[in-house]
Amino acid sequence: MTTTEPRYNVGGVVLQRPFKVRRLGHFGLYTERLAEATRFYRDLIGFRLSDTVDFRAVAQNPEIYDGIEDPYLHFLRYNGDHHAFVLGSKPASEARRGHKAIDSTGQMSWQVGTLGEVGNAIPWLTEQGMDIRNVGRDMPGSNWHVYFVDPDKRTVELFYGMEQIGWDGLSKPREMYDRGFRTQPSLPQMSEFDEVQQALTDGIGLKSGYRHVELPSRFDVEGVMLPRPFKPVNMGPLRLFVSDMALAEAFYRDTMGFALTEEVTYQGHRCIFLRVNTEHHSVALYPMELRSVLGLSSHATSMSFGVQVGSYRQLTNAVDFLRAEGCTVRELPPELSPGIDYSAYIVDPDGHLVQLYFQMEQIGWDGKPRPPEARPQAALGQWPSELEPQSDTYAGQVFLGPLG
Repeated sequence: MTTTEPRYNVGGVVLQRPFKVRRLGHFGLYTERLAEATRFYRDLIGFRLSDTVDFRAVAQNPEIYDGIEDPYLHFLRYNGDHHAFVLGSKPASEARRGHKAIDSTGQMSWQVGTLGEVGNAIPWLTEQGMDIRNVGRDMPGSNWHVYFVDPDKRTVELFYGMEQIGWDGLSKPREMYDRGFRTQPSLPQMSEFDEVQQALTDGIGLKSGYRHVELPSRFDVEGVMLPRPFKPVNMGPLRLFVSDMALAEAFYRDTMGFALTEEVTYQGHRCIFLRVNTEHHSVALYPMELRSVLGLSSHATSMSFGVQVGSYRQLTNAVDFLRAEGCTVRELPPELSPGIDYSAYIVDPDGHLVQLYFQMEQIGWDGKPRPPEARPQAALGQWPSELEPQSDTYAGQVFLGPLG
């Protein structure tokens, strides 16, 4: 059990655990229809491809992938982070693991502030009884990490750092993957700046990485021409179905350090909403029984993951655009998503839900959410043409960088 007495110095502040989760960094899904899903998330939702891993090229026994049409893992982004979303072939993943998987939910990666926090988290998590699956540094992406699992055996990652893709749109060349680690690294490590300097000294061509080529721009989005009438500016929240609410709540609250913002009861089922920062919630937990009640797919334990767009206008335009492109748009009961007043759920080719929204309620110094009766409510299809501002409109995490 986690002690309630503060014991760990994290950057000069004494906390209950030796790390502090700052945000959801990236999330993954495995799909049966990888080519269709890639088009959906890249061409329609607007993620950009950063890199692709061919399972056959990195396997000691590539023959296990014979007959699998797309044995790939795609890394996609919406900002300068190398990836915010990872999309993989479910058949290829099952071939690699040697067994069929019921759940298509991939890893959930939570970012901490320093490499020291990752290093200090490893022995602490071991003391808490966590099943440590992997430590080291991922390539591609260059993020330092520790992997373990939540009570429903979903992969959880704590990580520090992420390769940044700049104005030229190029990812890191594969010749620099020699700085990947498969064991716990000693600390301190050299900086990213020094890694690049070493690559230049070694004669590595820094322009040899992958560069995504966008579709033609045809929409005016707040003064910038883009391929679609909206721009993803943030990832999350995650909505998860869980087998045991008490175990899941204890894991995300006591082990991960999330704060409980709110709980609701829907058709007799308790649902809870937890946060890591000022947003109303970063993860929502629902009893597994609700999955069939809501008519959602049985092959994923994630209800949905959020994609925030830049404005209310972009949100309404996104819904119209995606419907015109043949996407199915769903609406779920608003009480299952407190803190987000206007959102629509887009169904991907495998039946996963993407929750599009434009703002989330922000929690201040007193830790209290807005009273439910003070939240605006309007059914999809009855949204107003424009909104009056809330006290926290356009507040919270800011998207950095140009829209396109």
